[in-house]
Amino acid sequence: MEPASPTAAAPLLPPPDASTEPTPERRHSVADRADTRLAREADVGQRPGTLTIREGSLTPRLFLISYDENSCVEREYDDYQELLAYFQGHPELRHWIDVRGYNNLELMQQLMADFELHPLQMEDVLGDYQRAKVDVFGDNRLFLVSRMTEFTQLLEIDDDQLSIFTGPNYVLTFQDDYVDCLDTVRQRIRSGFSQIKRKPPLYLAYALTDVVLDQYYPTMAAIGDYIEKLEDRILQDRPDRRVLGRILRMKKDIIRFRRFVYPEREKVAEILRMPDEIVPEEMKVYFRDCYDHAIQALDLAESYRESVTSLVELFMSNQSNRMNEVMKVLTIISSIFIPLSFVVGLYGMNFQRENPNGGVNRLNMPELYSPWGYPILIGVLVTIVAFQLVYFYRKGWLTNK
Repeated sequence: MEPASPTAAAPLLPPPDASTEPTPERRHSVADRADTRLAREADVGQRPGTLTIREGSLTPRLFLISYDENSCVEREYDDYQELLAYFQGHPELRHWIDVRGYNNLELMQQLMADFELHPLQMEDVLGDYQRAKVDVFGDNRLFLVSRMTEFTQLLEIDDDQLSIFTGPNYVLTFQDDYVDCLDTVRQRIRSGFSQIKRKPPLYLAYALTDVVLDQYYPTMAAIGDYIEKLEDRILQDRPDRRVLGRILRMKKDIIRFRRFVYPEREKVAEILRMPDEIVPEEMKVYFRDCYDHAIQALDLAESYRESVTSLVELFMSNQSNRMNEVMKVLTIISSIFIPLSFVVGLYGMNFQRENPNGGVNRLNMPELYSPWGYPILIGVLVTIVAFQLVYFYRKGWLTNK
Protein backbone atom coordinates (compact mmCIF):
# COMPACT_ATOMS: atom_id res chain seq x y z
CA MET A 1 0.00 0.00 0.00
CA GLU A 2 1.16 3.58 -0.63
CA PRO A 3 1.52 5.45 2.67
CA ALA A 4 -0.39 8.68 2.95
CA SER A 5 1.61 11.88 2.52
CA PRO A 6 2.04 13.68 5.85
CA THR A 7 1.06 17.30 6.36
CA ALA A 8 4.23 17.88 8.36
CA ALA A 9 7.23 15.66 8.79
CA ALA A 10 7.45 14.40 12.36
CA PRO A 11 10.87 14.24 14.00
CA LEU A 12 12.57 10.92 14.29
CA LEU A 13 12.09 9.06 17.53
CA PRO A 14 15.10 8.67 19.82
CA PRO A 15 17.19 5.54 19.39
CA PRO A 16 15.95 2.53 21.35
CA ASP A 17 17.40 1.54 24.67
CA ALA A 18 17.71 -1.95 26.08
CA SER A 19 14.07 -1.90 27.16
CA THR A 20 12.90 -1.91 23.55
CA GLU A 21 14.54 -5.24 22.87
CA PRO A 22 12.10 -8.16 22.78
CA THR A 23 12.29 -10.48 25.72
CA PRO A 24 11.74 -14.22 25.19
CA GLU A 25 8.69 -14.37 27.44
CA ARG A 26 7.59 -17.55 25.83
CA ARG A 27 8.59 -19.82 23.04
CA HIS A 28 6.46 -22.41 21.34
CA SER A 29 7.43 -26.02 21.78
CA VAL A 30 7.34 -28.87 19.28
CA ALA A 31 4.14 -30.05 20.97
CA ASP A 32 2.59 -26.64 20.25
CA ARG A 33 3.43 -27.12 16.56
CA ALA A 34 1.77 -30.51 16.62
CA ASP A 35 -1.35 -28.96 18.15
CA THR A 36 -1.33 -26.35 15.40
CA ARG A 37 -1.25 -29.05 12.75
CA LEU A 38 -4.13 -30.89 14.41
CA ALA A 39 -6.12 -27.65 14.61
CA ARG A 40 -5.49 -27.06 10.92
CA GLU A 41 -6.90 -30.47 10.12
CA ALA A 42 -10.00 -29.59 12.15
CA ASP A 43 -10.65 -26.60 9.84
CA VAL A 44 -11.26 -28.76 6.79
CA GLY A 45 -14.34 -27.55 4.91
CA GLN A 46 -14.34 -23.94 6.13
CA ARG A 47 -14.96 -21.09 3.71
CA PRO A 48 -11.71 -19.97 2.01
CA GLY A 49 -10.26 -16.87 3.61
CA THR A 50 -11.72 -17.56 7.06
CA LEU A 51 -9.39 -16.12 9.69
CA THR A 52 -9.01 -18.33 12.74
CA ILE A 53 -6.79 -17.70 15.74
CA ARG A 54 -5.20 -20.89 16.96
CA GLU A 55 -5.53 -21.84 20.59
CA GLY A 56 -2.37 -20.99 22.49
CA SER A 57 -1.29 -18.20 20.12
CA LEU A 58 0.77 -15.44 21.70
CA THR A 59 -0.39 -11.88 22.31
CA PRO A 60 0.83 -9.72 19.40
CA ARG A 61 3.87 -7.51 19.89
CA LEU A 62 4.45 -4.76 17.33
CA PHE A 63 7.97 -3.71 16.36
CA LEU A 64 8.91 -1.02 13.87
CA ILE A 65 12.36 -0.33 12.43
CA SER A 66 12.43 2.78 10.25
CA TYR A 67 15.63 3.62 8.43
CA ASP A 68 17.32 5.38 5.57
CA GLU A 69 20.96 5.58 4.55
CA ASN A 70 21.92 7.79 7.49
CA SER A 71 19.56 6.92 10.33
CA CYS A 72 17.73 4.10 12.04
CA VAL A 73 14.82 4.26 14.48
CA GLU A 74 13.60 1.19 16.34
CA ARG A 75 10.70 0.90 18.72
CA GLU A 76 8.09 -1.47 20.11
CA TYR A 77 4.52 -0.16 20.02
CA ASP A 78 1.66 -1.04 22.32
CA ASP A 79 -0.86 0.81 20.14
CA TYR A 80 -1.20 -0.19 16.50
CA GLN A 81 -2.72 3.17 15.54
CA GLU A 82 0.34 4.94 16.88
CA LEU A 83 2.58 2.69 14.80
CA LEU A 84 0.43 3.25 11.71
CA ALA A 85 0.51 7.03 12.21
CA TYR A 86 4.29 7.06 12.41
CA PHE A 87 4.57 4.77 9.40
CA GLN A 88 2.25 6.91 7.29
CA GLY A 89 3.91 10.10 8.52
CA HIS A 90 7.36 9.10 7.20
CA PRO A 91 7.08 8.03 3.57
CA GLU A 92 10.68 9.13 2.99
CA LEU A 93 11.90 6.27 5.23
CA ARG A 94 11.89 2.55 4.65
CA HIS A 95 10.11 0.50 7.31
CA TRP A 96 10.21 -3.00 8.70
CA ILE A 97 7.00 -3.77 10.59
CA ASP A 98 7.45 -6.95 12.60
CA VAL A 99 4.33 -8.53 14.14
CA ARG A 100 5.08 -11.32 16.63
CA GLY A 101 2.05 -13.20 17.88
CA TYR A 102 -1.40 -13.71 16.34
CA ASN A 103 -3.77 -13.74 19.27
CA ASN A 104 -5.75 -10.63 18.28
CA LEU A 105 -8.18 -11.19 15.41
CA GLU A 106 -9.22 -7.52 15.28
CA LEU A 107 -5.59 -6.42 14.86
CA MET A 108 -5.03 -8.97 12.12
CA GLN A 109 -8.09 -7.71 10.27
CA GLN A 110 -6.88 -4.11 10.59
CA LEU A 111 -3.49 -5.01 9.20
CA MET A 112 -5.14 -6.87 6.35
CA ALA A 113 -7.25 -3.82 5.49
CA ASP A 114 -4.54 -1.16 5.93
CA PHE A 115 -1.95 -3.03 3.86
CA GLU A 116 -4.44 -4.43 1.33
CA LEU A 117 -3.67 -8.07 2.05
CA HIS A 118 -5.84 -10.76 0.53
CA PRO A 119 -7.89 -12.85 3.01
CA LEU A 120 -6.34 -16.04 1.61
CA GLN A 121 -2.89 -14.67 2.33
CA MET A 122 -3.82 -13.72 5.87
CA GLU A 123 -5.35 -17.17 6.30
CA ASP A 124 -1.97 -18.65 5.33
CA VAL A 125 -0.29 -16.38 7.87
CA LEU A 126 -2.56 -17.33 10.76
CA GLY A 127 -2.54 -21.01 9.80
CA ASP A 128 1.17 -20.99 10.78
CA TYR A 129 1.90 -24.21 8.95
CA GLN A 130 2.13 -23.13 5.32
CA ARG A 131 4.85 -24.53 3.11
CA ALA A 132 7.45 -22.11 1.75
CA LYS A 133 6.10 -20.24 -1.26
CA VAL A 134 5.96 -16.88 -3.05
CA ASP A 135 2.91 -15.06 -4.47
CA VAL A 136 2.57 -11.83 -6.39
CA PHE A 137 -0.26 -9.51 -5.39
CA GLY A 138 -1.30 -5.89 -5.77
CA ASP A 139 1.14 -3.61 -7.58
CA ASN A 140 3.85 -6.22 -8.08
CA ARG A 141 4.19 -6.80 -4.35
CA LEU A 142 5.43 -10.15 -3.04
CA PHE A 143 4.13 -12.47 -0.36
CA LEU A 144 6.80 -14.90 0.82
CA VAL A 145 6.57 -17.71 3.34
CA SER A 146 9.63 -19.34 4.92
CA ARG A 147 10.11 -21.79 7.74
CA MET A 148 12.69 -21.01 10.42
CA THR A 149 14.24 -24.06 12.09
CA GLU A 150 16.29 -24.89 15.16
CA PHE A 151 17.61 -28.11 16.70
CA THR A 152 16.40 -27.87 20.30
CA GLN A 153 17.87 -29.23 23.51
CA LEU A 154 15.14 -31.88 23.41
CA LEU A 155 16.92 -33.30 20.33
CA GLU A 156 14.07 -32.33 18.02
CA ILE A 157 13.73 -29.94 15.10
CA ASP A 158 11.58 -26.96 16.01
CA ASP A 159 10.16 -24.78 13.24
CA ASP A 160 8.28 -21.51 12.99
CA GLN A 161 6.65 -19.79 10.04
CA LEU A 162 7.91 -16.43 8.81
CA SER A 163 5.49 -14.56 6.52
CA ILE A 164 6.87 -11.60 4.55
CA PHE A 165 4.93 -8.94 2.62
CA THR A 166 6.81 -6.39 0.53
CA GLY A 167 5.66 -2.90 -0.41
CA PRO A 168 7.04 0.24 -2.06
CA ASN A 169 8.71 1.45 1.13
CA TYR A 170 8.09 -1.28 3.70
CA VAL A 171 8.40 -4.93 4.61
CA LEU A 172 5.70 -6.45 6.82
CA THR A 173 6.54 -9.71 8.64
CA PHE A 174 4.45 -12.04 10.78
CA GLN A 175 5.57 -14.80 13.12
CA ASP A 176 3.82 -16.52 16.01
CA ASP A 177 6.79 -16.42 18.36
CA TYR A 178 8.75 -13.83 20.29
CA VAL A 179 12.12 -15.49 19.62
CA ASP A 180 13.55 -15.85 16.12
CA CYS A 181 16.79 -16.07 14.15
CA LEU A 182 16.55 -12.59 12.59
CA ASP A 183 18.67 -10.63 15.06
CA THR A 184 21.57 -10.54 12.61
CA VAL A 185 19.39 -8.61 10.15
CA ARG A 186 18.38 -6.17 12.87
CA GLN A 187 22.02 -5.62 13.78
CA ARG A 188 22.88 -4.94 10.14
CA ILE A 189 20.17 -2.29 9.95
CA ARG A 190 21.40 -0.68 13.17
CA SER A 191 24.94 -0.49 11.82
CA GLY A 192 25.96 2.41 9.65
CA PHE A 193 27.39 0.45 6.71
CA SER A 194 24.62 -1.95 5.77
CA GLN A 195 23.47 -2.45 2.19
CA ILE A 196 19.98 -2.96 3.55
CA LYS A 197 19.80 0.76 4.33
CA ARG A 198 20.86 1.74 0.81
CA LYS A 199 18.76 -0.68 -1.20
CA PRO A 200 14.98 -1.02 -1.78
CA PRO A 201 12.73 -2.96 0.64
CA LEU A 202 12.92 -6.04 -1.56
CA TYR A 203 16.53 -6.34 -0.47
CA LEU A 204 15.36 -6.58 3.15
CA ALA A 205 13.00 -9.39 2.12
CA TYR A 206 15.99 -11.11 0.51
CA ALA A 207 18.08 -10.59 3.67
CA LEU A 208 15.36 -12.18 5.82
CA THR A 209 15.06 -15.14 3.44
CA ASP A 210 18.83 -15.53 3.36
CA VAL A 211 19.10 -15.58 7.17
CA VAL A 212 16.39 -18.24 7.36
CA LEU A 213 18.33 -20.36 4.86
CA ASP A 214 21.61 -19.74 6.68
CA GLN A 215 19.97 -20.92 9.91
CA TYR A 216 19.48 -24.32 8.28
CA TYR A 217 23.23 -24.94 8.47
CA PRO A 218 23.60 -24.78 12.28
CA THR A 219 20.49 -26.94 12.48
CA MET A 220 22.03 -29.52 10.17
CA ALA A 221 25.40 -29.26 11.96
CA ALA A 222 23.67 -30.06 15.27
CA ILE A 223 21.91 -32.99 13.60
CA GLY A 224 25.24 -34.22 12.22
CA ASP A 225 26.85 -34.07 15.66
CA TYR A 226 23.96 -35.99 17.17
CA ILE A 227 24.18 -38.64 14.44
CA GLU A 228 27.89 -39.11 15.25
CA LYS A 229 27.07 -39.51 18.94
CA LEU A 230 24.47 -42.14 18.11
CA GLU A 231 26.98 -43.96 15.94
CA ASP A 232 29.56 -43.95 18.75
CA ARG A 233 26.90 -45.18 21.15
CA ILE A 234 26.12 -48.09 18.86
CA LEU A 235 29.76 -49.07 18.32
CA GLN A 236 31.09 -48.62 21.86
CA ASP A 237 28.22 -49.56 24.13
CA ARG A 238 25.57 -52.22 24.14
CA PRO A 239 22.68 -50.20 22.71
CA ASP A 240 19.15 -51.04 23.69
CA ARG A 241 15.86 -50.36 21.99
CA ARG A 242 15.83 -46.75 23.22
CA VAL A 243 18.76 -45.99 20.93
CA LEU A 244 16.82 -47.39 18.00
CA GLY A 245 13.88 -45.19 18.99
CA ARG A 246 16.11 -42.11 18.94
CA ILE A 247 17.48 -43.07 15.54
CA LEU A 248 14.02 -43.51 14.08
CA ARG A 249 12.87 -40.21 15.61
CA MET A 250 15.89 -38.47 14.10
CA LYS A 251 15.10 -40.01 10.73
CA LYS A 252 11.57 -38.65 10.99
CA ASP A 253 12.88 -35.18 11.88
CA ILE A 254 15.30 -35.16 8.94
CA ILE A 255 12.50 -36.11 6.57
CA ARG A 256 10.42 -33.27 8.03
CA PHE A 257 13.39 -30.91 7.66
CA ARG A 258 13.67 -31.90 4.01
CA ARG A 259 10.03 -30.93 3.59
CA PHE A 260 11.02 -27.46 4.77
CA VAL A 261 14.04 -27.08 2.51
CA TYR A 262 12.64 -28.42 -0.76
CA PRO A 263 9.86 -25.79 -1.03
CA GLU A 264 12.42 -23.09 -0.17
CA ARG A 265 14.40 -24.08 -3.23
CA GLU A 266 11.31 -24.04 -5.40
CA LYS A 267 10.28 -20.66 -3.95
CA VAL A 268 13.60 -19.03 -4.78
CA ALA A 269 13.60 -20.63 -8.23
CA GLU A 270 10.17 -19.10 -8.88
CA ILE A 271 11.46 -15.69 -7.79
CA LEU A 272 14.31 -16.00 -10.29
CA ARG A 273 11.79 -16.69 -13.07
CA MET A 274 9.76 -13.56 -12.34
CA PRO A 275 9.89 -10.64 -14.80
CA ASP A 276 12.20 -7.72 -14.09
CA GLU A 277 9.35 -5.34 -13.27
CA ILE A 278 8.58 -7.53 -10.23
CA VAL A 279 12.10 -8.61 -9.24
CA PRO A 280 14.81 -6.46 -10.86
CA GLU A 281 17.82 -8.18 -12.32
CA GLU A 282 20.11 -6.62 -9.73
CA MET A 283 18.06 -8.34 -7.01
CA LYS A 284 18.07 -11.71 -8.78
CA VAL A 285 21.82 -11.87 -8.25
CA TYR A 286 21.22 -12.06 -4.50
CA PHE A 287 18.38 -14.55 -4.80
CA ARG A 288 20.64 -16.79 -6.89
CA ASP A 289 22.89 -16.96 -3.85
CA CYS A 290 19.83 -18.00 -1.80
CA TYR A 291 19.13 -20.68 -4.39
CA ASP A 292 22.65 -22.08 -3.95
CA HIS A 293 22.18 -22.15 -0.18
CA ALA A 294 18.88 -23.99 -0.54
CA ILE A 295 20.47 -26.61 -2.79
CA GLN A 296 23.34 -27.12 -0.33
CA ALA A 297 20.92 -27.47 2.58
CA LEU A 298 18.86 -29.96 0.58
CA ASP A 299 21.99 -31.98 -0.22
CA LEU A 300 22.89 -32.04 3.47
CA ALA A 301 19.39 -33.21 4.35
CA GLU A 302 19.67 -36.03 1.81
CA SER A 303 23.11 -36.98 3.10
CA TYR A 304 21.96 -37.08 6.72
CA ARG A 305 18.90 -39.08 5.79
CA GLU A 306 21.16 -41.70 4.24
CA SER A 307 23.38 -41.56 7.33
CA VAL A 308 20.43 -42.21 9.63
CA THR A 309 19.33 -45.08 7.41
CA SER A 310 22.84 -46.48 7.72
CA LEU A 311 22.59 -46.10 11.51
CA VAL A 312 19.49 -48.28 11.51
CA GLU A 313 21.36 -50.91 9.51
CA LEU A 314 24.37 -50.56 11.83
CA PHE A 315 22.15 -51.01 14.88
CA MET A 316 20.51 -54.11 13.44
CA SER A 317 23.93 -55.49 12.44
CA ASN A 318 25.22 -54.82 15.94
CA GLN A 319 22.24 -56.61 17.45
CA SER A 320 22.78 -59.50 15.05
CA ASN A 321 26.46 -59.71 16.01
CA ARG A 322 25.53 -59.74 19.68
CA MET A 323 23.08 -62.54 19.01
CA ASN A 324 25.77 -64.42 17.09
CA GLU A 325 28.14 -64.05 20.07
CA VAL A 326 25.50 -65.49 22.39
CA MET A 327 24.79 -68.34 20.00
CA LYS A 328 28.54 -69.03 19.68
CA VAL A 329 28.91 -69.35 23.45
CA LEU A 330 25.89 -71.60 23.68
CA THR A 331 27.16 -73.72 20.79
CA ILE A 332 30.59 -74.13 22.38
CA ILE A 333 29.02 -75.16 25.67
CA SER A 334 26.77 -77.60 23.86
CA SER A 335 29.71 -78.98 21.86
CA ILE A 336 31.61 -79.62 25.09
CA PHE A 337 28.82 -81.45 26.83
CA ILE A 338 27.58 -83.50 23.89
CA PRO A 339 30.47 -86.06 24.00
CA LEU A 340 30.39 -86.03 27.81
CA SER A 341 26.67 -86.76 27.76
CA PHE A 342 27.30 -89.55 25.26
CA VAL A 343 29.90 -91.23 27.47
CA VAL A 344 27.87 -90.83 30.64
CA GLY A 345 24.75 -92.01 28.88
CA LEU A 346 26.62 -95.00 27.51
CA TYR A 347 27.69 -96.12 30.96
CA GLY A 348 24.26 -95.38 32.34
CA MET A 349 22.71 -98.20 30.35
CA ASN A 350 21.32 -100.97 32.54
CA PHE A 351 22.90 -104.02 30.92
CA GLN A 352 23.57 -106.54 33.68
CA ARG A 353 26.98 -108.15 34.05
CA GLU A 354 25.58 -111.22 35.83
CA ASN A 355 23.28 -113.54 33.98
CA PRO A 356 20.11 -114.32 36.00
CA ASN A 357 20.35 -117.92 34.82
CA GLY A 358 23.87 -118.13 36.11
CA GLY A 359 27.18 -117.19 34.64
CA VAL A 360 28.58 -113.82 33.46
CA ASN A 361 27.79 -111.78 30.35
CA ARG A 362 31.35 -110.94 29.42
CA LEU A 363 30.42 -108.32 26.79
CA ASN A 364 28.30 -106.22 29.18
CA MET A 365 30.52 -103.40 30.44
CA PRO A 366 33.39 -105.18 32.14
CA GLU A 367 34.63 -101.72 33.33
CA LEU A 368 31.83 -101.60 35.91
CA TYR A 369 33.74 -104.02 38.09
CA SER A 370 37.16 -102.50 37.51
CA PRO A 371 38.56 -100.85 40.69
CA TRP A 372 39.99 -98.03 38.49
CA GLY A 373 36.90 -97.70 36.29
CA TYR A 374 35.55 -94.50 37.79
CA PRO A 375 38.86 -92.56 37.89
CA ILE A 376 39.63 -93.71 34.37
CA LEU A 377 36.21 -92.50 33.16
CA ILE A 378 36.73 -89.11 34.83
CA GLY A 379 40.12 -88.86 33.18
CA VAL A 380 38.62 -89.68 29.81
CA LEU A 381 35.97 -86.97 30.26
CA VAL A 382 38.58 -84.39 31.29
CA THR A 383 40.74 -85.35 28.33
CA ILE A 384 37.82 -84.90 25.95
CA VAL A 385 37.07 -81.44 27.39
CA ALA A 386 40.73 -80.39 27.21
CA PHE A 387 41.03 -81.61 23.63
CA GLN A 388 37.91 -79.66 22.63
CA LEU A 389 39.07 -76.44 24.31
CA VAL A 390 42.45 -76.63 22.57
CA TYR A 391 40.75 -77.31 19.26
CA PHE A 392 38.30 -74.43 19.68
CA TYR A 393 41.10 -72.07 20.72
CA ARG A 394 43.20 -72.91 17.66
CA LYS A 395 40.14 -72.31 15.48
CA GLY A 396 39.68 -68.90 17.10
CA TRP A 397 36.26 -69.69 18.42
CA LEU A 398 37.17 -68.74 21.98
CA THR A 399 38.42 -65.28 20.99
CA ASN A 400 36.98 -62.30 19.08
CA LYS A 401 39.20 -62.89 16.06
